[in-house]
Amino acid sequence: MPTRHLIQLAKCSLMGAVLTFTISSSAFAQLPGSGITVQPGQINVDGENFQTIIVMKGLERLGYDVKPVQNAKYPALHIAAANGDITFIADHWYPLHTAFFDKAGGGEKLSRGEAMISNCAQGYLIDKKTADQYGITNIGQLKDPEIAELFDADNDGKADLAGCPPGWGCERVIEHQLDTFKLRDTIHHNQGTYSAIIADTIPRYREGQPVLYYTWTPYWVSGVLVPGKDVVWIEVPFSALPDNRTTDTTLSNGKNYGFEVNGQYIVANKSFVENNPAAAKLFELVRVSPNAISAQNLKMQEKGEGTWEASVRHADAWIRANQKTFEGWIEKAIAAAR
Repeated sequence: MPTRHLIQLAKCSLMGAVLTFTISSSAFAQLPGSGITVQPGQINVDGENFQTIIVMKGLERLGYDVKPVQNAKYPALHIAAANGDITFIADHWYPLHTAFFDKAGGGEKLSRGEAMISNCAQGYLIDKKTADQYGITNIGQLKDPEIAELFDADNDGKADLAGCPPGWGCERVIEHQLDTFKLRDTIHHNQGTYSAIIADTIPRYREGQPVLYYTWTPYWVSGVLVPGKDVVWIEVPFSALPDNRTTDTTLSNGKNYGFEVNGQYIVANKSFVENNPAAAKLFELVRVSPNAISAQNLKMQEKGEGTWEASVRHADAWIRANQKTFEGWIEKAIAAAR
């Protein structure tokens, strides 16, 4: 081949390489999160991994450098987000965590948009056999020492309530209600590690023993102890919430289980949200159904499926199954940054 042709080919190859590099660099530069670090935060509860990872995956697609999640209890997480030590949490329960939000600086330092997960319930449950046998429908009935003693697991004469660990928010409601309903003398609130508490409760149920516990949905526990079949929700005597709140917790069906219906929200550092319209739009758009959360949480109880790495696999599978929706979030988030 003549030398001039070789030179021409070399020039074309070089121009192609430059063009390819320019296009690639341009495409990379167009990602709104390029060069920006994001630090997720989360309470150390494996049932909250799934939605956190989905948000992290969305931020990564937007070009953000997403660091491994940092774990802390809810009060500390809200303060850290307000101070910018973490960027966001995806497991803020509203209105349950209102006090944590407000004490961290409220709307001046934190951003809270629309509910990512809606219709989250909480409350007290007992095994159906004991409920039917003794006609127990309300936790107020446990003021009767003979009724309370049915749920005594450690022979101290009090009912043992598998409850809520400190720093979660639910413990504040339970503690307030034990005082308000005058149940301190007959109920002991077990506030150890929830996974350990519930791991003790389920075998006792399977052995035919009465059980009394707090839980929430969406969560895997109600996939193992099924309300209406294995266990029943029990009501409270009347609405009673901490911080002098007067909200009526009665549901539309007339039942009062003592807790407000909550949504789970993304709470983020306000300055970050104001300076990152793409991330702000993503936070606004992300939605995950309670059924998807419950199914993933239940899968985590299978052998080898309870790790963070397994939750990443589950999130990837959910994204693949909801690809059109997920890509729609990304497209709108990128458009918001233009």
